[in-house]
Amino acid sequence: MPFSSEGLTEGTGLALSGGGFRATLFHCGSLWRLTELGLLQKLDRVSSVSGGSITAGQLGLKWTRLAEAGFTLEALKREVIDPLRAFCRRNLDIPAVVEGVLLPFKSIADVIAAAYADGLFGKATLQDLPDAPRFIFNTTNLATGVDFRFSKPYAGDYRIGLIRAPRFRLAQAVAASSAFPPFLSPVVLEPEPASFEKVEGADLYDDVSFRTKVTLTDGGVYDNLGLETVWKRLRTLLVSDAGTPIEYAGVQGRDWPRQGIRVIYILMHQAWAQRTRLLVQLYKAGERKGAYWGIGTPISRYQVPGALAVSAEVTDRLAKVRTRLNPFNDSEQCCLINWGYAICDGAIRKYGQPALTVPASWPYPAYALDGPAPAAVTTTETTDLVPSELGLQL
Repeated sequence: MPFSSEGLTEGTGLALSGGGFRATLFHCGSLWRLTELGLLQKLDRVSSVSGGSITAGQLGLKWTRLAEAGFTLEALKREVIDPLRAFCRRNLDIPAVVEGVLLPFKSIADVIAAAYADGLFGKATLQDLPDAPRFIFNTTNLATGVDFRFSKPYAGDYRIGLIRAPRFRLAQAVAASSAFPPFLSPVVLEPEPASFEKVEGADLYDDVSFRTKVTLTDGGVYDNLGLETVWKRLRTLLVSDAGTPIEYAGVQGRDWPRQGIRVIYILMHQAWAQRTRLLVQLYKAGERKGAYWGIGTPISRYQVPGALAVSAEVTDRLAKVRTRLNPFNDSEQCCLINWGYAICDGAIRKYGQPALTVPASWPYPAYALDGPAPAAVTTTETTDLVPSELGLQL
């Protein structure tokens, strides 16, 4: 068995993968369908990385308002989806690199965090998140090589200890989670070393240098699905995956920068593949319940009544949309949200609760995906390599 079931609770966790603004928008579609199905308010944990953390940050910050409104679809659109759509029209990555390189005393990560604060999170801190569900923003600690987590109860990793009730800004946590190497990375924290509490297994705690300066990069380097913080604690796992399939090409650049970037992609793909295979094993063994849906998963696989029809051509095109933090136009945004909505619906009703109602229409009917592939969607040259078993919760 991959994991022991001892210590598991019967709660439900939602994992939101990385993938730039593409992931942010795809996950909006997933949240839309989960809200319609009455499942959003039943979540116990939301774990995210990279572009998924942008979505999770807005969801967590507005959770109380959603609850007060009864988790209506209108409230979700007003408080979460519409602000995220407005933010995804911004041009962040290249301007941040230029500004961070040219301006003294300001890093690229500082510029990104400032943009998150200006466009979404303001001065909110981790303490402005709800107590339940628990929102966890995953990053990778370059010094310890493990997952450094930001949440309302604590921040830290198991090797250096934890900061209880941390006051880090939400924008800073999301920036660290989405600090894709090498261009948007790293985020450097300089906390008070004494603020860390030594916990069991903290083998590096006694070396104060690990607590004096904490250097963080994208959470996807360690776990691009954000699975670890949910699959070891909760029995029901819902996984929304907008990650990039690896690109195959016969000729690769021989210069050092392109080689370095290629190595990063290969390593992240291998980590993704290992975790998705283990997730499928957990499902098949009956150790976990729930459903996985991926941006490259053919919707025809689910064969549920009333599923929204999406051709293989459209699926392939949307799976290749760029993962930049640059402006996404209305067509790109609406198509990605529609796709996240449709594939989430298929997976949930196939492997979760098949008796749930069928979708009445597309979130954005003017951008329905049941016709020809939307020409306005800008893609990158990649190949859909989602393993054939993924999406199957047997």
